[in-house]
Amino acid sequence: MYNEEEIFLSCPYCFQNISMVFESLYGGQTYIEDCEVCCSPIEISYKVENGEVILTNVRKG
Repeated sequence: MYNEEEIFLSCPYCFQNISMVFESLYGGQTYIEDCEVCCSPIEISYKVENGEVILTNVRKG
């Protein structure tokens, strides 16, 4: 069973709004994922507090 939350954010390269799905089951993580619009790598860090995903860093990867 997965607890997932969709979050909308702005790509640091093309500045388009994109959505990503984050697991809210764990304490958080950092990883790199490509932008769905321009395919550039984005480094994303997040944490989970009270079951809610909070983005802590979104930058060029």
